Amino acid sequence: MTGQTSLLAAEVPFPPGVGDFYLPSIYPWGEHGVWFTKITLLLWLSVAIVILFFLFAYRKPQLVPTKKQWLAESIYGFVRNNIATEMLGKDGVRFAPYLATLFCFIFVMNFWGIVPGAQISPNSHIAFPIVLAISSYVLFIYLGIKKHGWGYFKHTLILPAPWFIQPILIPIEFFSTFIVRPFSLAVRLFANMFAGHMLLLVFTLGGFAMINANALLAPISLLSWVMTIALTFLDFAVIALQAYVFTVLTASYIQGSLAEEGH
Repeated sequence: MTGQTSLLAAEVPFPPGVGDFYLPSIYPWGEHGVWFTKITLLLWLSVAIVILFFLFAYRKPQLVPTKKQWLAESIYGFVRNNIATEMLGKDGVRFAPYLATLFCFIFVMNFWGIVPGAQISPNSHIAFPIVLAISSYVLFIYLGIKKHGWGYFKHTLILPAPWFIQPILIPIEFFSTFIVRPFSLAVRLFANMFAGHMLLLVFTLGGFAMINANALLAPISLLSWVMTIALTFLDFAVIALQAYVFTVLTASYIQGSLAEEGH
């Protein structure tokens, strides 16, 4: 009996580690073909969900909106009114489609982390938040140069301060604006999704590990699974919040690029 219990405990992959984020390739490419994994599949499903949702919601727009049309208009209106217009003023409507797309895409990508059967967000891999951060990074620099010409860098880096302080301030502003911004955008999203997935793994697999190790630990295993359910609801709040924060920060950076002065 002891040998069987030990075997069951050994079969439970606990504690979870970084290796749990590197999934095997989906059939028929085999486990060594890492280019198409469940993460890749979830990415393409996210793209398809966002496109098809808005496509079908607005396919036959009506004066009295259907449920799908109402939901799509509510999501877009929320981003347009509470993020784009609030942050960018009259320019908000121009950037609302991009910001709404960004918000919806990140939300759907994050949401996979609590979907049974998927239970992992592609944003828990640093590569995807990096690409999203670079997109926003390139956009706000492009807009700044388009608005101010190459004088954009002067507006951004040179503060209204005495000349003898500029050698100290310019490197700080350069580091803050052109390095910290994209880095913080990517790492904030990645770290929250990574941590959320790890917590769910710890409490889910921990329950199985304890009950397999000793039947007397069954009540603690049950408590561990209850915590998993509670953390799933908490993770949903984090999922929505991170999509909102990423979109708000992108709008803030665009606003800074379009401002008449760099600060």
